[in-house]
This record gives sequence, structure tokens and C-alpha cells, in this order.
Amino acid sequence: MNKLSKTSHHLSVCSANYRRIKKILTNFSEKEYKFLLDETDLTASFKIIDKQNHTLLIEATQSTCNSIMEFKFRLQIFLDARLAEVVSYQNEKPVPFYVSKPRSQSLDEKYQQNRMLCEWLEFILLKGRVKSDFLP
Repeated sequence: MNKLSKTSHHLSVCSANYRRIKKILTNFSEKEYKFLLDETDLTASFKIIDKQNHTLLIEATQSTCNSIMEFKFRLQIFLDARLAEVVSYQNEKPVPFYVSKPRSQSLDEKYQQNRMLCEWLEFILLKGRVKSDFLP
């Protein structure tokens, strides 16, 4: 995949992630959100860590009693560009867009992280319901 098509595809995934997360988090009106996922013990949580004029930093986690199914994303939301990108996964350091040392990470690790976010957000849209203790 050449760099131009890689960039274009990355932007389309980040744009799709933005649309999904904006719908789930109702235009980012609250500081924290929690959802129960489809009659399971899975819980999706979103916490806005930092809010600026044009960007948000969000910590998104999935938790359960089975720790193998738990994960954490740190997301950068670009409000003006309407993009949502994974900054880090499982508290690891951020992955650069172009990996210069292929042995250190998978060449498409950033794509994989953003794609996983895309699928997880889709799952929340389809199967999630607001946790009752967060309702007014």
C-alpha cells in the first residue's frame, strides 16, 4: 500500500470513528459515560480527560470480571476536522503513523488499533444500553 492510499484509508477510518463516537457520546455533552453491553457483564466506559476548543482527549475502556476481555484506548478527537484517532492502546506509547523500524512494531499496528476501535464502537451502537445509575 503506497503512502497516499494509506493516508486516505486512515483518514476515512478516523472519520468513521468520529461519527460513531459522537453519536454514542451525544455530542460530548457529559464528562463520563457508561454502557452495559448486550446482556453480558461487559461495560464500556468513556471519560473525557482533556477538553480544548478543537480537541478532546478521551479514555475509553471495556471492563468485565474476565480480565482477558478488558482493554483501554486513549483517543484524540479533532472536533474541527471531525476525526477520532487512537493515540495509545493498553497504556502503551503512541504508534507513529509511519513506522521507521519495522521490527519494533507491526507495519499496520496503527491501522489495526483504529480498526478495532471502529468495530468496538459499532458493537456499542448495536448492543449497548446506558447504565441505569447514569440516568437522571
